[in-house]
Amino acid sequence: MYQLLKPLLFQFDPENVHYFVTRNLKRFNRFPGGASLSKAIWGTDDKRLEREVFGLKFKNPVGLAAGFDKNAELISEMGNLGFGFIEVGTVTPLPQPGNPKPRMFRLPADAALINRMGFNNLGVDVAAERIAAYRKSLKPGQQALIVGGNIGKNKVTPNEDAVSDYIKCFDRLFDVVDYFVVNVSSPNTPGLRELQEKEPLMNLLNTLQQRNNKDGVSRPILLKIAPDLTNEQLNDIADIVKQTSIAGIIATNTTISRESLTSQHKGETGGLSGKPLTKRSTEVIAYLHKASGGAFPIIGVGGIHSAEDAMEKLAAGASLVQLYTGFIYEGPGLIGRINKRILQS
Repeated sequence: MYQLLKPLLFQFDPENVHYFVTRNLKRFNRFPGGASLSKAIWGTDDKRLEREVFGLKFKNPVGLAAGFDKNAELISEMGNLGFGFIEVGTVTPLPQPGNPKPRMFRLPADAALINRMGFNNLGVDVAAERIAAYRKSLKPGQQALIVGGNIGKNKVTPNEDAVSDYIKCFDRLFDVVDYFVVNVSSPNTPGLRELQEKEPLMNLLNTLQQRNNKDGVSRPILLKIAPDLTNEQLNDIADIVKQTSIAGIIATNTTISRESLTSQHKGETGGLSGKPLTKRSTEVIAYLHKASGGAFPIIGVGGIHSAEDAMEKLAAGASLVQLYTGFIYEGPGLIGRINKRILQS
């Protein structure tokens, strides 16, 4: 059904279509029987798909990447489509509108997107309240979906004060999320990627780790990295994970590369995602896995448009995978196809 609707949807502005589709998805799930029908059509329930990674049990290894549900509005709905976990955000301490529109562009000939959203979100308080409300809405005995919190800094916060923004998000979300992702790799917040340098990154992660204990409870902290890092920088990343004892890596965010693109909007600024990223993100996963000797879990994301793409990332060393652009191009059926392919392996 989605593939029939996609040509029509792709005639309109991508950001407007996103809100149109998600609003109607929420409405559908509110109708009597809507949630059950969604699970029946899209879900893949099988105990063999369960994975335990960094101390958390995932219903299946296919998750929704950050950026799709910035404000924690769609947790139940995404779970009903078959996702095994959801990552909300990126959230910032204060609400911010993001960059001027238009700020998202389809590249159909390349099966890609370019976005320069700029961490548009309603602020960490809204996200925290909505995740808490989701947990309260669960019926007795109903298993909660694993929810990650992707955290960043406000655009107006200078880099020298960035740690305080991450602390505010970390403290506010601690009681409601299952894991954290530190986002220093988006190309759409000026200067943010400078925080990927070893010294500021060590300071940020160590500071969060020092706060990572509340009544004897700690949360896994992951670092989301760019695909544009050199092997030397990836070696530094592996060393940073070891020294800070964070739980793992998400590889990768969007790229600033524009190599071999053919679509109309290839010259737009922002982060590129989709099929052009497939090979590079898998290379980064494989390099980190080998360089570290498999010492930490990796969540693979970037250019997953088929079950085979997902299997390649798992074979390269990823423990879990996430979808975003492939989900937009291929529809919710992609989730089930990946899970069924995993069951066959």
